Amino acid sequence: MKASAIAEDSLTTLFGNYLDLCKPKVVVLIIFTAIIGMFLAVPGMVPLQVLVFGTVGIGLAASSAAAFNHFLDRKQDATMGRTRHRPLPTGQLEGSHVVAFATTLGILSMLALMFFVNTLTAVLTFTSLIGYALIYTVYLKHATPQNIVIGGAAGAAPPVLGWCAVTGTIDPHALLLFLIIFVWTPPHFWALAVARRDEYAKANIPMLPVTHGADFTRLHILLYTILLVLVTLLPYLTGMSGIFYFAVSLVLNVIFLYYSIVLIRSRDDGIAMKTFGFSILYLMILFSVLLIDHYL
Repeated sequence: MKASAIAEDSLTTLFGNYLDLCKPKVVVLIIFTAIIGMFLAVPGMVPLQVLVFGTVGIGLAASSAAAFNHFLDRKQDATMGRTRHRPLPTGQLEGSHVVAFATTLGILSMLALMFFVNTLTAVLTFTSLIGYALIYTVYLKHATPQNIVIGGAAGAAPPVLGWCAVTGTIDPHALLLFLIIFVWTPPHFWALAVARRDEYAKANIPMLPVTHGADFTRLHILLYTILLVLVTLLPYLTGMSGIFYFAVSLVLNVIFLYYSIVLIRSRDDGIAMKTFGFSILYLMILFSVLLIDHYL
């Protein structure tokens, strides 16, 4: 193999490792909900500068938080089958390089938001970054089985950040979007935790199915799903959205409830993973319908 080909292959691997640090699948969902928040904030088109730099800034902040999470969780990741192949546990990247990378992304994020969007969005985004990368990862994740409930506030912030990027204010309707994701997070993540409970136990992470058992967690997935059904009615009841959103949200909620009920009756971890997978699709469709309804 020629030296140039070897060098190219090494660069591709290095790029892939740094991309993995950013948790691209998670970041795409964060950016998606943030962009929806931007468009819901205005009757027409989002100003191009805000759309571009708001998206870039929020995306960089989310990537920075993800990279810090990789660094701070590197020891636990090495013990879990789901995460042991990440760049830090496998030794493909050094910890100091990851911290430098995460810090750089965070700084670039703040610069983009401060100078090209607005100060409030930058402050709220920074608060979310700290909330996830430090408060959740360092403390909450290892302190309480309610970790994902409390820490879910950081993950629920993107639509508020998007809305604020356009208006420079925190609107009550934006807080409804926050509430939807905040209530969606526990049944979404606990479904994964049920399927991966042995790995979390091995890593000494007190997820709910580890501390209180899988059956207790399945019950709480159902209870939070019922609460989610009620919360997702609020955009329609407050006049934020119309009948199209109302109809589609009902269908989505019936399916989510079905998965939650089947999960209680089944001990198959495969059902838990299907519930987890559907929960992601649920959120993407729900927010897409909010946007479509907005322009109908």
